[in-house]
Amino acid sequence: MYSDYKSPFAYLAFDPAFALEQRFQIRLRWIPFQLRIKGKGERSLYSEHKARYSYLDARRCAKPRGLMIRGPLKVYDTTPALIGGLFAENQGRLLDYSRKVYEMFFKRELEADQPEAVANVMANLGMSANNYREYLSGEGAQAYQNAQDEAASDNVFGVPLFIFENEPFWGHDRLPILEERLTESGLAV
Repeated sequence: MYSDYKSPFAYLAFDPAFALEQRFQIRLRWIPFQLRIKGKGERSLYSEHKARYSYLDARRCAKPRGLMIRGPLKVYDTTPALIGGLFAENQGRLLDYSRKVYEMFFKRELEADQPEAVANVMANLGMSANNYREYLSGEGAQAYQNAQDEAASDNVFGVPLFIFENEPFWGHDRLPILEERLTESGLAV
């Protein structure tokens, strides 16, 4: 599953995607992908309408689940948070970390482009903020670049994007179709 913390649809897909591991004989692999988004004034009028509609639609899907989704006030380079996801995964804490980052980001309580803000999330979750800082500028930067290179070879263009047996499924609303493929492949538990 390719994902970015600034995508409301990746947020909506996160827990349901990992729940697939309970119903199917699979291991879901989370891969960070940096969405390239244009900001206000850089988009066409039609793209502005689409962006507003997308957040409206995301909020409709989030409300029954008790999730809050507020549109960000700027376009974020989420590299520090995405490398944080890789660090948390190495600590066996990807799910906890990602849930907290998504929640805080969409409540406008986290500047996902600020390494110190991400380090505070790490500390609040009981992980080492100092080890995260070291990982961010060293091994994490390389792991992140490897993920971006893998995304390029997989022709990733948006998130969430799931790949099963080389077949892409883009969007949180494609999870039922992915589940059909998993069932057809005999992977149901």
